[in-house]
Amino acid sequence: MNVPQQVYLHAESDAVQYARNANSVVVRDADDAVVTVIEIVSPGNKDSHHAIGSFVRKAAAFLQAAVNLLIVDLFPPSEYDPQGIHKLIWDRIHEESFEMPSDKPLTVAVYSSRTTITGYVEPMAVGEELPDMPLFLSPDRYVPCPLAATYQASWEVFPRALKGPLES
Repeated sequence: MNVPQQVYLHAESDAVQYARNANSVVVRDADDAVVTVIEIVSPGNKDSHHAIGSFVRKAAAFLQAAVNLLIVDLFPPSEYDPQGIHKLIWDRIHEESFEMPSDKPLTVAVYSSRTTITGYVEPMAVGEELPDMPLFLSPDRYVPCPLAATYQASWEVFPRALKGPLES
């Protein structure tokens, strides 16, 4: 990067890079085929009809392509997902009645996808520890995904510059 010569201060931060890259993990098999995607819902995924529609379409496309999916949505439902993210995703697969418990508005959901799509939903409340969830590698094979332990390990290496505002 070229820095102007007549400047008082020059500063750089990689915070934006972390924020842009921190919302999904892709698991591939030995042939490099995508078998599972882990999606962490952000406030930006839920702040407009366009944003939530885009997220839901992407999730449904993964499932229709036989890619297993784990969704972690730790933000309360918005006006665009009043029954949570699972309801919107599931309505693209098979529309049916579903209502989140009013005392548990957050969602962790995992979907196994091959010839049929099966959803496993864990409603959560603010302050509850994240559950361990199955991470499907095939419809009948999964590995445990320890969400709380993974979150804690990630927090330990999270950039200090970004921790401050979150810890306040």
